Amino acid sequence: MTTALLSSRAARDWAFRGPLIALVLILFLLPPLWLLASALKAPNDIFAWPPTLLPSPATLVNFATAFDQSGFGLFFQNSLFVSTISATISVLISLMAGYALAKFRFKGETFFFMLIMSALMIPLQIILIPIFIVLKDLGLLNSLWGVILAPAATPSGVFIMRQYIRSIPDSLLEAARIDGTPEWRILFRIILPLSIPAIAALAAFNFVWRWNDYLWPYLIITDQSKWTVQLALANNVGQWDINWPRLLAMSVLSVIPTLVLFVSLQRYFMNGLLSGATKE
Repeated sequence: MTTALLSSRAARDWAFRGPLIALVLILFLLPPLWLLASALKAPNDIFAWPPTLLPSPATLVNFATAFDQSGFGLFFQNSLFVSTISATISVLISLMAGYALAKFRFKGETFFFMLIMSALMIPLQIILIPIFIVLKDLGLLNSLWGVILAPAATPSGVFIMRQYIRSIPDSLLEAARIDGTPEWRILFRIILPLSIPAIAALAAFNFVWRWNDYLWPYLIITDQSKWTVQLALANNVGQWDINWPRLLAMSVLSVIPTLVLFVSLQRYFMNGLLSGATKE
């Protein structure tokens, strides 16, 4: 009797939630599917009336135009280089700073941590000019390294790594220190492997942030050969005209790296959630 009641209640709940979940999925999936379908249409079919969702027939002419006429392949390589190196530097700095703030006891540790966190309250617009002047003095203007180094260290990254490393037992570190293991080896042989879920999440967030960044490349880069994907996309939106076929194809291509990244790192996110739920 109880089992039948539970089954009946579960069926009623699913009858209510099922259509709602399907509606939410449609609302979220329709825009990217429409983008992909439009990018696969011939240029004249994009503005056909009445509009159609599926291309008939599908063509890759818009993607070929994006690579041949706009040099999108070079911009794609620039963004990939900037995002990868910037995410790597940010993770490395956050890992070292988080380890120092989580496992070392020194005078003023709370003050330094609060000082780093206070940077979150400073609007980006306030520090644009000082950072621009510093990059100019270092000769990094109109350089991809200027785009990489300006926002390399982030307070949010330090906070994430500090909070995760604090959950690692101190007994592991003390045993390694008793054996005479130097601190740099403890960091890279113990802390780093145990922090893979947090590192993967931080790397993904930094990569996506740098990949989608428009402001810093716009301020620093003047040479078209050093444009990133976002500058190339903005260049296709003119004052009087928009090259929609090429813009749609470039938009689809710009989504691929972030999609691949999140799909490949999904298991690390899940491991991080499970380890946090079962850790004593």
